[in-house]
Amino acid sequence: AMLPPPAMRGVFRTDERARAAYAEGAGIYRILPLAVCLPADRDDLVALVRWASEHRVPLVPRGAGSAMGGGNVGEGAVVDLTRLPRRLEIRAPERLAITSANVTLAELNMAADAHRLRLPPDPSSGRFATLGGMVSTNAAGARTVRYGSVRRWVRGLELVTAAGEVLELRRGGSSAEPRAETVRRFEAEVAPVITAARGLIAARYPRTRKNASGYALEDWLATGDLLDLVIGAEGTLGFVTRIDWQLDRQPSHRAGLRIELRTLDDLVKVVAALLTCEPSAVELLDRTFLDLVRHTEVGQGLGTAEAILLVEIERDEARPLRDAVARASEAVRPWASAVDTALTPASSARLWELRHAASPILAGLPEDRRSLQVIEDACLPIERMGEYIRIVRRVTSARDIAAVIFGHAGDGHVHVNLLPKIGRAGWEQGVAGVMEEVSDAVIRLGGTPSGEHGDGRLRSALLQRLYGDEILGLFRRLKLAFDPLGVLAPGVILPSGEPAITRLKVGGQAVPIPDDIARALREIERGAGYGRCRLELA
Repeated sequence: AMLPPPAMRGVFRTDERARAAYAEGAGIYRILPLAVCLPADRDDLVALVRWASEHRVPLVPRGAGSAMGGGNVGEGAVVDLTRLPRRLEIRAPERLAITSANVTLAELNMAADAHRLRLPPDPSSGRFATLGGMVSTNAAGARTVRYGSVRRWVRGLELVTAAGEVLELRRGGSSAEPRAETVRRFEAEVAPVITAARGLIAARYPRTRKNASGYALEDWLATGDLLDLVIGAEGTLGFVTRIDWQLDRQPSHRAGLRIELRTLDDLVKVVAALLTCEPSAVELLDRTFLDLVRHTEVGQGLGTAEAILLVEIERDEARPLRDAVARASEAVRPWASAVDTALTPASSARLWELRHAASPILAGLPEDRRSLQVIEDACLPIERMGEYIRIVRRVTSARDIAAVIFGHAGDGHVHVNLLPKIGRAGWEQGVAGVMEEVSDAVIRLGGTPSGEHGDGRLRSALLQRLYGDEILGLFRRLKLAFDPLGVLAPGVILPSGEPAITRLKVGGQAVPIPDDIARALREIERGAGYGRCRLELA
């Protein structure tokens, strides 16, 4: 039976073209939603949420759609928040910013730049990633090694709950109106149970420098701030509509190093030596990555390096910067086959061109080869990183699936793009096999399957292996307190029981959508055009 539409002033569409335009995000899935909604403002969103609760319609919160784990697609009504009223206010004296959820990181940093301020976390998607999406995945990036992930920089936020309440959550204050039913339920039924499980949580959470898997129970135990549970919850506990940010002063000086390694055996020692110099980024380009860019202009003269590390060092004064660069080059000399340093912004930018060279190549692969993000986010204890890369190379080559490996070495965080030949029969099973084997290895090595992208739909089935039944039970209780009817992003974080490698956007099983829309979505993927409103495609 047709549902009555919600009483909202924004866009609500159920036609095939609008639904097709929102069937994909970044990541591997194509799932046709039931409807597409673009609320006009917060009251509109509240009305929509109440309608969804009344009719039990699942809602899929979405910003730019650039998240890789598939949390931005689903069967329910996709709720695109990009048309909410925009707010971007910089309070320079307190180094604060107040933004709506639909402002991008690039826009915030452009406004902050006028005051020589910035928000330090820098996911590579920053020019189109919305700040609401970044809070929802606790986004990170290359500079996390020095500045942490988004969590550290959030002072407060506004949350629209599944019941349509509007909560103000603040750091260090229980300023959430205790009248709110959701907060009361959490404090009465969930908080004591999580607190009682403190020992188990400490024992089961991975000892990695980053972890975006499951809910952040450890962080909540450390602060008691409800917003720590919302950060990284991928929209499963409510819609983030406004964020208050702590900003940081921009360092005035920056330099870079490029370090070539002959063997992965030295990787861990080199990273440990570099960390003593307090770098702001230590990026890894594995041989698989270097092979991809060798034939390009920036890849000239790469030689036979097994891996390259790109290091960024930031300081407020020129002299300490030069000292730190000298110390870093000296520290890695026993293992490096070559060290290049760049002390000017221009030469530093040239070193980093190598890191950015791969994306256009991966995006432009011929159609029988697609770059798929399946095991793209594991974070390991740093000392197991070399071992992990070897496992990935071995498992992928055993199944004859090419893989490109790079990542944030300073955090033990390794990104992998699989490049399966999608014309070959049974390639999906091969990819599923790689995911299975590699995920087992991650957990065996004490790592987490997600360092910064979140679980989405892709990794939800791994939570039981990672944390065990009791902690999964705590996750379910938390979700139930915030979303008793299960309308917010079902299948995201908490497993739906569906296999991960299913309902893909590529291959013979992909659900058909109009050709012109399929082409436009592919163009967005190829050119990283996630800033474009998908409704235009319809």
